[in-house]
This record gives sequence, C-alpha cells and structure tokens, in this order.
Amino acid sequence: MTIKPIRTQEDYHMALIRIKYLEGSANNTPEADELEVLNILLEHYERENAPMGMPDPLDSIKIFNKYLND
Repeated sequence: MTIKPIRTQEDYHMALIRIKYLEGSANNTPEADELEVLNILLEHYERENAPMGMPDPLDSIKIFNKYLND
C-alpha cells in the first residue's frame, strides 16, 4: 500500500481498515513500519479534525468495497 496523507473522511476510513489488517505485525518488518506511520497520520488527522469516534460500519464496508473495485 502506498502511504499518503489522510485528508478526507474516506482516507480516514481506509487508514482504519488498513491498521486493523496490520495489527499484530511482527516487529522490525515493513508491515510494522507501515502500521506505525499510519497510526501517526491517523492521530494527526484526528487532532486536526476533531475526534470522530468509531466509523460507521456500513460506511467502512462501502469505502472498502470501492477500494477493492478501483
């Protein structure tokens, strides 16, 4: 996955999905590095855009499906 800034709510949801996928990655692996960077970007986005809480599950599924089909 290419890491880019989180600028939109869709980017935010995709980052949450990717973070869930990467959770539990072994230390000192590219996946663990990606997880760390995504967490930093996510924290920054949440600070700048007010905490949003957990995403709506249906919205997340729609966004994830769109990502898979693009």
